[in-house]
Amino acid sequence: MLLSDLQTKDIINLKDGNNLGRIIDAKIDATGKILYFVSEQRKLMRKVTRGGDVSFDFEKIKKIGEDVILVDLS
Repeated sequence: MLLSDLQTKDIINLKDGNNLGRIIDAKIDATGKILYFVSEQRKLMRKVTRGGDVSFDFEKIKKIGEDVILVDLS
């Protein structure tokens, strides 16, 4: 799976069901290991955002489905 494939999926937090948006970036160390992903929350009504960027470790991903990525950010 490519990073571009992950960027088309909505990220849902299992703890509260919030949609965290989509992956916009990834931090990768010198060995090529993914340290964490960064998602940007969706904009409501094209102007108002529900918050800033959210970062989460690769280990927080519980399931990658066809349309969504489920993460546990408890």
